[in-house]
Amino acid sequence: MPSAPRPRSRTKPAKKARPLGASTRSELADLQRAMLAVVTRPLGRDTRTQRRWSDGRRTSAVAAEIAKPNDRLTAFERLEIYNRMYWFRVLDSLHEDCPGLRAVLGERKFTRLSEAFLQKYPSRYWTLRDLPQRLAKFIGEEPALTKPHTTLCVDIARFEWAQIEVYDGAAFPVFTIDDLLDANPAKLKLSLQPYIQLLDLRYPVDDFILAVRTREVLLRGDASNAPTELRRRAAAKVRAPKAERCYLAIHRHEGKTYFKRLEPAAFNILVAIRAGKPLATALGVGIPRAKRPREDWAAKVQSWFRTWMELGWFCRK
Repeated sequence: MPSAPRPRSRTKPAKKARPLGASTRSELADLQRAMLAVVTRPLGRDTRTQRRWSDGRRTSAVAAEIAKPNDRLTAFERLEIYNRMYWFRVLDSLHEDCPGLRAVLGERKFTRLSEAFLQKYPSRYWTLRDLPQRLAKFIGEEPALTKPHTTLCVDIARFEWAQIEVYDGAAFPVFTIDDLLDANPAKLKLSLQPYIQLLDLRYPVDDFILAVRTREVLLRGDASNAPTELRRRAAAKVRAPKAERCYLAIHRHEGKTYFKRLEPAAFNILVAIRAGKPLATALGVGIPRAKRPREDWAAKVQSWFRTWMELGWFCRK
C-alpha cells in the first residue's frame, strides 16, 4: 500500500537577507547611512574589513542587507572593496599633508594617530583638502597619542593646515597707494587678504618643516648617485625643535606658498588689522610703550608696511 503523505511542517524556512529597498526618499536615506557605516568602519589589524559588526553579528550578514552578490563576489567582498579603498585613501591623504607630524612621531605612531582621528572626526567634506582642519584640535583632546611631543604636534598641525588654507584661499583686489588718496588717517582701516594666516606658535616649526621637506626631496631622488654630504643629510633624521616663541605669517606670492617670521609688535599690528581696528588703533595695540626710547619705531613700522604692501597683503573689500 502506498505510504500516507507526511504532514507539512509548520516551521517556516528562514528568509534570506534581502538588500534594503529604496522606493522612497526615507528608505534611500536609510540605505545611504547603512552604506556609509560599512564603508567608514575601521579596518581590522590585517587591514581587511572586520568580520564582526559592532553588535556582534557577522559583518557578512550586515552586508547582505545592503548589497547583492554577483557572479564573482559575495556582498561582503563587494563592500570590502569600498571599505578598504576609503581607509587607504584618507590615510594616504593625511600622510601627504602632514610630513612634519610624521617626522616627529614616526610612521607607526602617526598611523595610529590618523586612524584614531578619523574615527572621531570622519571625513564629512566633498574634498580631501579639508580633512586635516580639525587635526590640531584632536591632538589637544587626545594628548596620549602624541606624548611627549603633544604641544609641538599641535603647533605643527596648525602650521600644516594653515599652508593648505593659504594655497587656495580667497583673494581680493590688492590695496594700492592710490587707495590712500583722500583717506582720513585717523579713521583709515586696512583689510588683510583672507588667505593670509597668522600663527602664534610655541615652537619654531618653520625651520623644522623646511628641513623635513628637504630630506624628503633627497629621499625621493636618486640618493645613491648624490654627493656624500647629500646622502648623509637624506639619511639623518631631522631633530625636533626646542621650545621658542615664534610668530609667523603664512602667505602666497605668484602662486607659491611662503612663510615669514614676524616681530611680536608686527604680529600684533596685523592681528589688530584683521580684527577690523582702525590703523591708528592697530598701531597703538601693536607697538609697546617705549622701554627703549632710542629705538626708532617709526622707521621700523614704515619698513614693515612697505614690505607688506609689496607682497600684496592688504586688499580692498
